[in-house]
Amino acid sequence: MDFMKQYKDETYALLRIVSGFLFIFHGIPKMSAIFAGTANWMTMIAGPIEVIGGLMIMVGFYTSAAAFLSSGLMAGAYWLIHFSKMGNPEKAFYGWPINNGGDAAVLYCFIFLLIAAMGSGIWSIDSKKS
Repeated sequence: MDFMKQYKDETYALLRIVSGFLFIFHGIPKMSAIFAGTANWMTMIAGPIEVIGGLMIMVGFYTSAAAFLSSGLMAGAYWLIHFSKMGNPEKAFYGWPINNGGDAAVLYCFIFLLIAAMGSGIWSIDSKKS
């Protein structure tokens, strides 16, 4: 697949944009709960990070910092929410992400870790700064 090498910058930008865009939609219900006054402490932390961090990643504004924070949030979400379901006796290997619903959290964690390391790339506000 050498033909794709010429599009690596554009492909990376699409990964950053789409990942950030989708991450926003994980935060919107949490923000609704915050505004409705029904949010717990985890929701009050996760909602703003997902919406604001997702927007920052999507547009490429302070991308590395936003992605690093979002990666850490997703690592915490996996261990505190999904992995804690491991004790369910009805499912063998419930600690596996596919069994405990944590596969999206794991993917976001590592995608955002990559973005934090790689920076914003093309098609970003960060690339327009002097």
